[in-house]
Amino acid sequence: MYIESLSNKKIKDLNKLKNKKYRDLENLFLVEGWHLVKEAYNAGILKEVLVLKDTFVEMNCNIIYTTEEVLKYLSDVDTPQNIIGVCKKIDNNKIGKKVVILDDIQDPGNLGTIIRSSVAFNFDTIILSNNSVDIYNPKVIRATQGMLFKVNIIRCDLTEEISKLKDDGYRILATKVTNGKDVKTLEKIEKLCIIMGNEGNGVSDKVLALADDFIYIKMNKNCESLNVGVATSILLYELGSD
Repeated sequence: MYIESLSNKKIKDLNKLKNKKYRDLENLFLVEGWHLVKEAYNAGILKEVLVLKDTFVEMNCNIIYTTEEVLKYLSDVDTPQNIIGVCKKIDNNKIGKKVVILDDIQDPGNLGTIIRSSVAFNFDTIILSNNSVDIYNPKVIRATQGMLFKVNIIRCDLTEEISKLKDDGYRILATKVTNGKDVKTLEKIEKLCIIMGNEGNGVSDKVLALADDFIYIKMNKNCESLNVGVATSILLYELGSD
């Protein structure tokens, strides 16, 4: 198939996927660039690709050949690459033994960093509050560098889910500077959840109240706090690395 018109219904419908409302409605999202498209293909969620005419694509999926103008129209970056993938949303509902719980994370870059660090340091599940940033936001997808497809991500009501996890024997830890334990002093925990909070407000009181214990990262007193993506990465390294 070859499409060159921006007014083509197929192209206009794909452009709508830049909006969360339509991603949710169609259960689809876009990825850009060869690396992300190949990661999506390997994960079994790639539905079709759009590439420049005469580009060789070694993937078993529907291929739409198009123009630079169309790819730029669909792209979310200033300098688009010559391939865009259309993907099915990932159906995740499995909870592993090492879990990151994110309470209203808003910054796409922070979420992308946390997803990458979760994979790097053996945390197999991320649970997002209903008000957290969309994992299919293009900035989140780019920041994950394909790690989005290698971890279970669930969106739900945190208070209900944390209560279930506690009943199932998970130890729930939350970050707190005062009266917290130095993360380096903790022994290995088999079934573990770490709660991280919103960039400006931290963990909400109702979620914080469900924690079994509090932890903190020991650091230079001249530094008041860390970016949530950086802080989460440090905690996951300390508690998740084998």
